[in-house]
Amino acid sequence: MAPTINRSSAPNRVIAGRTVRPRPEPKYDVFMLTVALALLGVGLVMVGSSSIGIADRDFGVPFHYLMRQSLFVLAGLVAAWLVTQIPLKVWEQAGPVLLLFGFLLLVLVLVIGRTVNGSTRWISLGPFNLQVSEFFKLFMVIYVAGYIQRHEEQVRASTIGFLKPMVLLGAACLLLLLEPDFGAAAVLTVTVLGMLFLAGVRWWLFGVLVFVVCGLAASLAISAPYRMARMTAFLNPWADPYDSGFQLTQALIAFGRGEWFGVGLGGSVQKLFYLPEAHTDFLFAVMAEELGLVAVIVVIALFTLLIWRALLVGQAAWQGGRPFAAYLAYGVGLGICLQVFINIGVNMGILPTKGLTLPLMSYGGSSIVATCIAVALLLRVEHENRFDENGKPRGGEPW
Repeated sequence: MAPTINRSSAPNRVIAGRTVRPRPEPKYDVFMLTVALALLGVGLVMVGSSSIGIADRDFGVPFHYLMRQSLFVLAGLVAAWLVTQIPLKVWEQAGPVLLLFGFLLLVLVLVIGRTVNGSTRWISLGPFNLQVSEFFKLFMVIYVAGYIQRHEEQVRASTIGFLKPMVLLGAACLLLLLEPDFGAAAVLTVTVLGMLFLAGVRWWLFGVLVFVVCGLAASLAISAPYRMARMTAFLNPWADPYDSGFQLTQALIAFGRGEWFGVGLGGSVQKLFYLPEAHTDFLFAVMAEELGLVAVIVVIALFTLLIWRALLVGQAAWQGGRPFAAYLAYGVGLGICLQVFINIGVNMGILPTKGLTLPLMSYGGSSIVATCIAVALLLRVEHENRFDENGKPRGGEPW
């Protein structure tokens, strides 16, 4: 392995009679930040393009949703900057409080929440709506990361240590299913199970729980008629293209029209009241139609790089003896990965329809702000991998 050099502490060198100072090491991961900003930028462009028709019809302002999304992105960037200034030990200590606050919000949304299309997922805050599940997923990741650090041996060696977070997870999923929000419950469950698996839970216990979770998920899908309709519709959407298979058939038409390079930005036909939720759940399909397969590959590559970076940051934190930071990075990376996979899978017809947005890209204030905070936590973990609490280099290799 090549020796590591901290440019911030390396001595000045004299070259050709001139004193050359080493380039200062960046405070945060420039690569990760660039990827996240690129996704935000592409998302802004596509929200403006995909929503222009519905915004003009409903509000008489073609760029209504684009202006609101710009405000959401600005709020997310401000929140992200604030998060990067807070040490991870503060987040670790605040984990139980954040989780309790999240449970209170989940209960509150069932009492006074706003109902849209049969789902009660939002708390009205004047001109804006708060989708509690987006923030609760992040609160749960922070809590579980702290729990694993505090009870790591118990989680690995005893059944009780493993089941304690499962009780909290079960209560959270029950509240989410009462909204109902099956997609958020699925993402939260798989993320927490993934974190516990990485913590070293015994194989047989993990296998039993996965079997139980899959059985419960299957029974929930069968018990609700609308869920069963979604499960069967994606297998053959053309069997009922004007009812249960309408969304998926319109999305597939959008992919087919896009071909290699798309029909041109703004040239989508499917967004003109054919494809429901074109600027939220099916933004990816509109992008495929307007910008083609090349743009699809680029966006998937950007998400892959972001998730890969998150896992590398978590690995570096683990090797540095900081388990909370490691599990936090793993949890954030897994959560983003699952939501991206489900949204793109739904758009392409390989998964049943779920009301999950595409992180950093789809329209929605709660999703944008929560994801920006999640990326900021990754940036903070990477920062503390290289610098201690006093800002002094730890001796790690610069990115």
